[in-house]
Amino acid sequence: MKRIVTILVLVVIAVAFTGALYYLYAKNQEDPTVYETEQASEKTIVKKTVATGNIVPKEEVLIKPNISGIIEEIFIEAGDRIQAGDQIAKIRVIPNVSSLQNAKDAVQTAKINFDNEKRNFERQESLFEKGVISANEFDDAQVAFRRAEQNYKSAQQNYEIVRTGTTSGLGTAANTLIRSTVEGMVLDVPVKVGNQVIESNNFNDGTTIAVLADVNKMIFEGKVDESEVGKIKEDLPLEVTVGAIEDKTFKAVLDYIAPKGVEENGAIQFDIEGTLDKADTTFIRAGLSANASIILAKAENVLALREALIQFDPKTQEPFVEVATGDQQFERRDVELGVSDGIFVEIKDGITENDKIKVWNQLKPVNPTAQVQ
Repeated sequence: MKRIVTILVLVVIAVAFTGALYYLYAKNQEDPTVYETEQASEKTIVKKTVATGNIVPKEEVLIKPNISGIIEEIFIEAGDRIQAGDQIAKIRVIPNVSSLQNAKDAVQTAKINFDNEKRNFERQESLFEKGVISANEFDDAQVAFRRAEQNYKSAQQNYEIVRTGTTSGLGTAANTLIRSTVEGMVLDVPVKVGNQVIESNNFNDGTTIAVLADVNKMIFEGKVDESEVGKIKEDLPLEVTVGAIEDKTFKAVLDYIAPKGVEENGAIQFDIEGTLDKADTTFIRAGLSANASIILAKAENVLALREALIQFDPKTQEPFVEVATGDQQFERRDVELGVSDGIFVEIKDGITENDKIKVWNQLKPVNPTAQVQ
């Protein structure tokens, strides 16, 4: 029995020894691991975030009437460039019955006072010529007569304004002629001939007859997510691209970030605005969709390396790379990093352009048979 046990133990040992030899032999036959290398190069690295929005005029002016009525004639159309004071539309006034009656009553009252003062003046003039009254009394009668005459004329003009919207002597100030208050381009004319319009007053915004804007002062209006708003600040440069204008990038400057966000589709969005460079004379239609790249940081013509080649010490989290010192031999070198765009990172110190950096996360087995073929 002991002999059998001894034999079994010897057989197990022999099998284990044979297996170990085979494992070592197979391991020795495996292709060696070859690490590729890359070199740093000079690049311009831009770190940015993107916001979506529209191109709109910096200021839009709404032209509204100062009298109610019906549009009788329109002198402009969308796309026209006009000057301040140019006629936009003409309104036919439909008088308010109560206001018209009050104005008519005022004319009659002024006429009664005028007739009375006229008779009194004529009597005083006759007495003055006869030497019955003094010059001062005659002057008082004359002043009262002229004041009554002026009140009568004013009442007549007010009646005409209430009835027709204008009167003789107003010139370009006639209420029925709506004029531009600024210079710019007509973006929209939301009314047509025959439409009724309401005057602008303290209780009503009034009907918009035309929308004007200076298209040479355009801005980008967009939104950024709450995860990005902490990375941006005012005066950062923008690169704006408009989908309708191919192969063209517009320069702008971020000059407004909303202090309060608004929830949209479950996410908090913050409004931003950027003023486009005035030197660019390219015509951009208001309302076009656009994307703005907000330049967070930029490093021009610096030594750069693929960020995937950077390793980090598991204890100190300090960045380093492995530099080739011979055939498949590498040494560790600590590096100082700068601006990163997510693909390339600026190398401030640690390596040179001639150093070959180990691609530590990309393995390539050598296949001699494939090379022969």
